[in-house]
Amino acid sequence: MAKTYQRTKLQEVTIRGYKSIAYDRPVTLKLGDVSILLGANGAGKSNIISFFRMLSYMMSKSFGRYVEISGTSHALLHYGIKRTPVMSGELKFADSNSMDVYGFSLANATPDRLIITEERITWHRKGEKKPYEIALEPNFKESALAECEDPVAKTIFQMLSYCKVYQFHDSSTEGPLRQACPVETANYLQSHGNNLPSFLLFLRENYKDAYNRIVDYVRDVVPQFQDFYLEPVGGIISLRWIDNSATDYRFNAYQFSDGSIRFIALAALLLQPAQTMPNVIILDEPELGLHPYAISQLAEMIKDASIHAQVIIATQSKDLVDHFDIGDISVVEMNKETQATSVTHLDAKEYHLWLQNYTVSELWDKNIIGGRPV
Repeated sequence: MAKTYQRTKLQEVTIRGYKSIAYDRPVTLKLGDVSILLGANGAGKSNIISFFRMLSYMMSKSFGRYVEISGTSHALLHYGIKRTPVMSGELKFADSNSMDVYGFSLANATPDRLIITEERITWHRKGEKKPYEIALEPNFKESALAECEDPVAKTIFQMLSYCKVYQFHDSSTEGPLRQACPVETANYLQSHGNNLPSFLLFLRENYKDAYNRIVDYVRDVVPQFQDFYLEPVGGIISLRWIDNSATDYRFNAYQFSDGSIRFIALAALLLQPAQTMPNVIILDEPELGLHPYAISQLAEMIKDASIHAQVIIATQSKDLVDHFDIGDISVVEMNKETQATSVTHLDAKEYHLWLQNYTVSELWDKNIIGGRPV
């Protein structure tokens, strides 16, 4: 999965009418190299992450399936179809010379479906008065962007396709992180880590430096770990490993703790080489199950990944946010009066005096920056 358009970044995302986000009170995310969505339980962080997941389904022509597995249009529209019959989104990508914009609208349709009623693209080169704009012929069931032959549409489609959502929460015995997988699923890491062993093998054989960095980070967090033991059998590979006891015993994936195997998946995602890395990495509460020291290493890995990709993190971890600048943070809150999610981007200048005496997490505890933790 070679990365293209490295200088183009996702600059802004606006969401209307989706889940906990009201149509008449849209949420606008202003994004940098690292963007931290900080908020308490129930604030709407995961809903923002799931908006990006919906986009991934749209770009892979699986939008209908996304609606089905999400619980029909009633579950996706803010307070259901009677209150919010339509939702929309807009994403702006920009580099030093131009801006690309993709906008779309979704509407309820019988029986309890969502259809894509509008898709539009805009390309505006700096210095030119009039932007290039086209409205795509709606396909209704699936996005028309993937089929459009327009060069600007193809560019936007590719950028949207490289926005990837990852979640490694399921570390159970039956979960995807501990399962064997086919070797041929190797050249990119799947969203739930289903192909973790084959991806590690792929890195070991093709990007040895990146593989060694992953091993070093895992050794630092899992003291008994020495290296992965990655040997395919009949086209299938399991996540096996050796410890530092100098014995020839091979451990399997079930002998990692929950926190350890989640950290391994995060390391594989965030320390992979630029050549295989998505343009935008979106993670929902990656700190779950991690020791505070592992969280500090996670912060290092996020910063490392942000050299080559934008990283968007939804979190409620005070340990994690203290590793980042306040300007990287947006506070997500549930407005009690409107019963809708709101997002406030924090300005470093506004909190300059506070930060001389307090950390970001202490300001959060004191409700100075809003979004009081619960």
